[in-house]
Amino acid sequence: MTVVGRDRKWWKQAVIYQIYPASFCDSNGDGVGDLPGITSKLDYIASLGVDVIWICPMYDSPQVDMGYDIANYEDVYRPYGTVQDMETLIRETHARDMRIMLDLVINHTSDQHAWFKESRASRDSPKRDWYIWRPAKRSATGERLPPNNWRSNFGGGSAWQWDEQTGEYYLHLFAAEQPDLNWENPETRKAIYASAMEFWLDRGVDGFRVDTVNMYSKPAQLPDAPVTDPKAPYQPAGMLYCNGPRMHEFVGEMNAILSRYGAITVGELPNTPDMSRVLDYVSAEAKQLDMVFQFDVVDVGFGKTHKYETTPKNYTLPDFKAAVDRTQGLIRGADGWTTVFLENHDHARSVSRFTDDSPEYRVRGAKLLALMEACLSGTQYLYQGQEIGCVNAPKDTYPLENYLDLDSYLFVDMVKERHGADNKEEVDRAFNALQHLARDHSRLPMPWNGKAKFGGFSEAAEKAGVEVKEPWMKHHPLAGEISVAAQLDDPDSVLAFWRKMIRFRHEHADLLVYGDFKDLRPQDEDLFVFVKEPHQHGGDGALVVLNFTAREKTWEVPRASERGLPEGSTKLVSVMSTHSGKVREGVLAPFEGQVYLIGS
Repeated sequence: MTVVGRDRKWWKQAVIYQIYPASFCDSNGDGVGDLPGITSKLDYIASLGVDVIWICPMYDSPQVDMGYDIANYEDVYRPYGTVQDMETLIRETHARDMRIMLDLVINHTSDQHAWFKESRASRDSPKRDWYIWRPAKRSATGERLPPNNWRSNFGGGSAWQWDEQTGEYYLHLFAAEQPDLNWENPETRKAIYASAMEFWLDRGVDGFRVDTVNMYSKPAQLPDAPVTDPKAPYQPAGMLYCNGPRMHEFVGEMNAILSRYGAITVGELPNTPDMSRVLDYVSAEAKQLDMVFQFDVVDVGFGKTHKYETTPKNYTLPDFKAAVDRTQGLIRGADGWTTVFLENHDHARSVSRFTDDSPEYRVRGAKLLALMEACLSGTQYLYQGQEIGCVNAPKDTYPLENYLDLDSYLFVDMVKERHGADNKEEVDRAFNALQHLARDHSRLPMPWNGKAKFGGFSEAAEKAGVEVKEPWMKHHPLAGEISVAAQLDDPDSVLAFWRKMIRFRHEHADLLVYGDFKDLRPQDEDLFVFVKEPHQHGGDGALVVLNFTAREKTWEVPRASERGLPEGSTKLVSVMSTHSGKVREGVLAPFEGQVYLIGS
């Protein structure tokens, strides 16, 4: 009998392309990407074979956190364009048989949102209870203290900000300029649904990526977090404020609105290691979310007390494979759904993190990861620039002062505060971590043409004779080597291989999208060997072998017993390799991946 969760749905076998507006394409030469720039590249995006585009926040915003601090849900950040530009983008996307998703950022707003301005106007404001306000605590000596010891997600400071005018603290799980909304107030929730969701659904948007989807319900009494970082006054508290007591009530309420429009949802679900709790959100029966992003894979190698308090590649291949297995395992014997992704706007480039971004190996590494992702179950997400094998900016040609993300500079500030601003060794250690993991790398301007000014970021304006400004963020030092234009007509390029893998995934959707994943050799330090079995018994399976080293490796064909099948003749038919030329069964070149169909 078919498990409910494997029912065929268009969005399950979709490939979704994520766009970061500021860094995608600048149409008018002002150095900032914009909505008309995205519209101008829709034919290119469609040529990849993707089914949906997802636009990161394009709303009116002071841009303290690159648009995740929203001042007005019903307007567009003016350098990006207008509401009319968004309506054009929606219409033109649909005209190419693609759908469009927006980011839904509703755990917090900007402190410049009219709601918060009214909330902080006085303690008697009608909207005071739309945000989370608390009086100060006092130490034994009378010193004013925040209501609890929660640490902000950005930097090492408190998650509470003192408001001098009204004499209370407000909660901000992220930047001080991002106050948390109070979801306990039904009036607030109703306003969120109308302004952030229905306004855009009525304009034709097909779904949402739901930011921080498990943070809306805070625990009663807002208790202190356990001390896990004894050096710091404020402690990581994600396991407390995620998945709170009323979360499923709130998400169910949202789903009732979204389902009226047939909108799809993918939730950002941090701090949820228990798979049964993840299933509570994505179970088809629960009617909460269609799918979620689990961060097991992209968080591999992060530091324990702060993600940047680590060294580059501080993990083993078995760690990476175990993380893949956890996210793939979500659909095993269950009615939920999962996602496949290695990059997004909040993570560094996957080639640099998980393979080798040296000139000798970066193309091979990009193809290896493309093949791996295409063969994993779930809805696949692709981030801008990933399809051409973008890598992190090199340390020697992209200095620390170029890093603009507040998560990056707040970490450096914390290191300087702890160790002294003149401690070059500690600052350099911090720089090493940022060069490997910082969000900045995914936000560098998209390299469209390495022969054009600023990597072709403003190429259309330049061709029109406009004097183009330097991009808002320094362009990639390797734009001359890694760009769309350099790969468009190259059959051996990363771009050509991604197109090939997306076609391959669509052609074999029953097996690759919906099939059951099994890691055959989880402890192998060098090779990732897994099979995909048909969800319903019968039909071919697929064997995927991936060499994650810069050395040639030999491998043995797995016995039927490794797959949990009776011994017998097993026939392997090679169908895909990252390398051109004849596939050598049993041998993998450095960073080579191979796919075989398994028959009997």
